[in-house]
Amino acid sequence: MHTHILRLWLKTVAVLMIASCGFHLHDNAQISRQMNMLIIDAPDIYSPLIFAIREQLRLHNISVVNDARRKDLPLLRIINTDQSQNTISIFQNGKTAEYQIILTVQAQVLFPSHTLHPLSISVIRFFLDNPINALAKDSEREIIRQEMTNQIAQQLVRKLLKVQVVEQKNPRKITTVNTK
Repeated sequence: MHTHILRLWLKTVAVLMIASCGFHLHDNAQISRQMNMLIIDAPDIYSPLIFAIREQLRLHNISVVNDARRKDLPLLRIINTDQSQNTISIFQNGKTAEYQIILTVQAQVLFPSHTLHPLSISVIRFFLDNPINALAKDSEREIIRQEMTNQIAQQLVRKLLKVQVVEQKNPRKITTVNTK
């Protein structure tokens, strides 16, 4: 009996601590009927980014329609994807020791009401360049790029859900949503 009360007390304390720190789960936004289907427009519809976005949309029960002529559905347009690499530090011999990899995506959401919402997402990762392990270095860099692409897709869908809420509350012609 005493252990049961102690466990209940510990669970209650844990729940209160988590709730009081402001923790909340992502992906708990409700999807309106307007957003349960959308169209994706991108320069390269077969890129790893588009596949990751489609996967995230599927996880949120949002269907992607391939008919770009439909004007009754929201349109997610990927305008630009840019990846840059900056040198952060160098070895004594002058070779690069650490890189900063930046992946940036510019997109727009166009709703059937002709409301345009620009979106911009950036993800930054650091990469230590070890000249001794050349093969491992390439594999690690590719894994980092895949993780960055997946994170961009997750953030894009989250912003899409935020834009959907803004659109429902206050539809305007051009809106900038601060979702950073």
